[in-house]
Amino acid sequence: MNILVFQHLPVEHPGTLRDFWRERGYFSYTVELEAGEPIPKLEEFDLLVVMGGPQDVWQEDIHPWLVPEKAAIRHWVRSLERPYLGICLGHQLLAEALDGRVGLMQRPEVGLAKVELTAEGHSDPLFDGFGGTMQTFQWHGAEVIDMPAGAVVLAHNDACAVQAIRWGRHAYGLQYHVEITPQTVGEWEAEPAYRASLEQSLGPVDAARLNDVVSPRLAEFRSAAKRINDNFFSILADRAAVRPV
Repeated sequence: MNILVFQHLPVEHPGTLRDFWRERGYFSYTVELEAGEPIPKLEEFDLLVVMGGPQDVWQEDIHPWLVPEKAAIRHWVRSLERPYLGICLGHQLLAEALDGRVGLMQRPEVGLAKVELTAEGHSDPLFDGFGGTMQTFQWHGAEVIDMPAGAVVLAHNDACAVQAIRWGRHAYGLQYHVEITPQTVGEWEAEPAYRASLEQSLGPVDAARLNDVVSPRLAEFRSAAKRINDNFFSILADRAAVRPV
């Protein structure tokens, strides 16, 4: 299994997911798009994973690399029909690349938040073993407003109507962060854009306590990430989505 990872900030990496890939003996190759690294030949990879970042999908004038990134995502899921997993910005980029629409939220969603599975989410194998309501870690100020044609909403909450989607056989997007590590909150707090959304969402007092609130749940989040990862690769095996390696 050869996994291609698109990153938009060094501290927004696959986190615990990367640990699980290593345990399976999978190879991952990371492209730092915001640093100007080029997108390699897509046909050499089996899975595309697109991470989060402080950028917004519509900021092509500020971040011109968003244009080839969206084109690569569109080609990957539509033409190559290969599996995709997008997290936060990667979730939004999937929707945007497939002619959906992303916009700003009235208020950023940062910190712990419960997410509910839709009827389609309950029946989707990505969420096998999960209850109807999940505790999640959030850090975003934009959301999918208009769904791409053919996409299905798998999870939602009051703050964000599109928390998880599936398009086609095996292209998935998660608005929330399953991949967090013990370092995540501290590293993200140090980023000015993230700090601003954190304080806007929680206020300065609760913002200062976020790491203390999240830390007791790290084992729970790691377990949930492993289940998502295992379910995802089971889907790929069941649907013969992965080329022989």
